[in-house]
Amino acid sequence: MMEAEAQSYWSATAQAFEPPPSELPAKTDVVVVGGGYTGVSAARALAERGASVAVLEANKLGWGASSRNGGMMIVGLKHGPELLVKMHGAEMGRRLFETSLEANRHVDELINREQIDCEYGRVGHLTAAFKAKDYDSLEHEAEFLDRRFGHQTKLVSRAAMAEELGSPLYHGGIIDNSSAGLHPAKYFAGLAKLAARAGAGLHPNTPVTAVERDGNGFVVRTGRGEIRAREILIATNGYTGSAFPEFQRRVIPMGSYIVTTERLDPAVAQRIIPKNRMVIDTKHVLYYFRRTADDRLLFGGRASFAPTTVERSREILRGAIAKVYPELANVRIDYAWKGNVAFTFDLLPHLGRHENGMHYAIGFCGHGVAMGSYLGAKIGAMIASDEAPAPPFASLPFPSRFFYRGTPWFLPIVGSWYRLLDAL
Repeated sequence: MMEAEAQSYWSATAQAFEPPPSELPAKTDVVVVGGGYTGVSAARALAERGASVAVLEANKLGWGASSRNGGMMIVGLKHGPELLVKMHGAEMGRRLFETSLEANRHVDELINREQIDCEYGRVGHLTAAFKAKDYDSLEHEAEFLDRRFGHQTKLVSRAAMAEELGSPLYHGGIIDNSSAGLHPAKYFAGLAKLAARAGAGLHPNTPVTAVERDGNGFVVRTGRGEIRAREILIATNGYTGSAFPEFQRRVIPMGSYIVTTERLDPAVAQRIIPKNRMVIDTKHVLYYFRRTADDRLLFGGRASFAPTTVERSREILRGAIAKVYPELANVRIDYAWKGNVAFTFDLLPHLGRHENGMHYAIGFCGHGVAMGSYLGAKIGAMIASDEAPAPPFASLPFPSRFFYRGTPWFLPIVGSWYRLLDAL
């Protein structure tokens, strides 16, 4: 399978955490399905509160987005701050936005407290205006954030963009210094070690095939046998399968494609992103890019809204790099890979307990590095104690659509419309 074979730059430059082989227990307090940021964060929170926990991962631990993302902790949510207020009211909109800040602080404090070696740096992120009118929108957003939320950002005019970005493509931008970058695979290995140290059982290569209610608990069927649990947490995000139809029909798996160049001359690397920011742009079919610790350009985006190969996405993103950085038109691509992010119909993360009795924390809409870690820890605490405080996402309904059963047949149509909007 192409997705499994295409090694990410992150996996190639990190020592994976592999727990010692262990038998699947016959019974446990909590089964966590999904061994990524969310699953291991929840497992650690539960184990530290005295619960027995078994994390079941269909592949290697961290196999999904936890080792394939861009390593960017971007403050904010998919919806802008003003739209959050329009949709959910002033107080809830503010709380939703501030949760993204809390998620970043959670990761920051965790990395520093536990001394996780993961190339972490609070370098801020730059949102680059693809069109001149986009800069006007960013200016309005900066004013709104300051006036309504008390959150400070910095506008960068087109004339001053050379100080932030060595590209002629963009019309200015906005900087948020609260954002950060890290090596996602090294960070995940640190999280997994903490969960194991707390006493959580980590079981890679254990796909869940079915779940049944059994009295006050569940019977979880896997490729390695059955396990009974009092509680079950679904933390599968963009890899939510047919064993969980109630959740599969609420998340939209979307392919995100990334390439990493050869090592650049240090002077070139310094010139293309002078202050080592995380960079995203305002296109509907957005680009996101950054420097790595060894002076490569990591460049990602929605190379295709329909299923495609890593080889094809490599060429699409090579062309995108040439548009942003003409001087890199002939640069060699050393790594190319893809992975799924999970979008929701309201473009917000969700956590809580479904009416079927299962807990869930999924749908991070491209913000899973910080939000998955944070909401994993939160839902773990909530399962352990009814008195644990719940993030504001827990109070929101988790929508689906009557026409959707887990296969996003409509994505190519959406992608064509977005590309048209970008081209106009």
